[in-house]
Amino acid sequence: MITRSTARDALLLWLGSRAGLLLSTLLGLTLAEYAGKWRQWDAGLFVTIAQYGYDGEPGKPRDDGLPAFFPGLPVVLRVVHLVVPDWAICGLLISLVAGAVAMVALARLAEVEGATSWMAVLALLLFPMAVFLAAGYSESLFLALAIPAWLAARLGRWPQAVLLAAGASCVRITGLFLAVALAVEFVRSRESWRRAGWLAVPFLPLAAYSLYHYRRSGDWLAWKHAQEAGWGRDFVWPWEAWRTTWNSAMGTDDFAVAFRMEIAGAVLAVGVLVWLLALRRWSEAVYCGLQAAALMTSAYYLSIPRSLLLWFPLWVLVAKVATRKPWVIVLYAMICGPLMYLNAARFLTGAWAG
Repeated sequence: MITRSTARDALLLWLGSRAGLLLSTLLGLTLAEYAGKWRQWDAGLFVTIAQYGYDGEPGKPRDDGLPAFFPGLPVVLRVVHLVVPDWAICGLLISLVAGAVAMVALARLAEVEGATSWMAVLALLLFPMAVFLAAGYSESLFLALAIPAWLAARLGRWPQAVLLAAGASCVRITGLFLAVALAVEFVRSRESWRRAGWLAVPFLPLAAYSLYHYRRSGDWLAWKHAQEAGWGRDFVWPWEAWRTTWNSAMGTDDFAVAFRMEIAGAVLAVGVLVWLLALRRWSEAVYCGLQAAALMTSAYYLSIPRSLLLWFPLWVLVAKVATRKPWVIVLYAMICGPLMYLNAARFLTGAWAG
């Protein structure tokens, strides 16, 4: 059972970081103006789905990319909107509450792994892409389900693990990778095969979502084809994706900066995978590796640094190293903290931030 001090430390870090972000970005703005600044990029698309469904806003051109977004967050947005009239504020509140749950679960997972719990939380909160944990995006909601699912699996609570993982599968396609990793963890932990039937549960939301779009549009893979239609994310060989991204990063415009961030994220992702494999953490390597493979075989790199927020095994590993060598977390904070703040400023001004 999670200790009171572990939960307290995680919540203090989470709420303290949110308060700091609020104070540094709210000055001179009304609440409505402030909420509007957070409705950037995908945050606005989630609201569109919550308001109008996957056909988009009536009277506006059809957005073929909307089915790429799974229904978990739009459904929660719609529920919260019953009591909170501003859609942007709904997204911020969901991320605030879900983030608190995720941080407590991450702290507990680190504790189970023998690491200092608050270091794992701090490592995640200071990561340069952490602004997306505050915005009306799906990262916080996914982590609020995925980390407790993994923790439950570690503790042998498989019914609880797969039900939470099924919730995560409603939020992002990343839930599919989590489901596969849970199957590997099940084999690794040598559980009784009589319980193996539970492992099918996290795949059911994807099947239901595919069936929904088949009935709506006749396309079983509408969510995949939406990625291609909306962002040109066709399958290519990894070296082709690298070459395209590298060439795009050589420009001088703002998107060139974003592509450099993508390259840095890809290099970090490969390093983490090597680290996990060297430690023989097979199930975590499957979870992270499947994500990396999907992102690095796209026509070009997109959102790789942001996807690292979802790599909770990374934050546990950082905490384990920093527990033995505290200077690691200090150095990490000195480097990543300013980058996180700068990226938050980029996001709030409408620039692509990952």
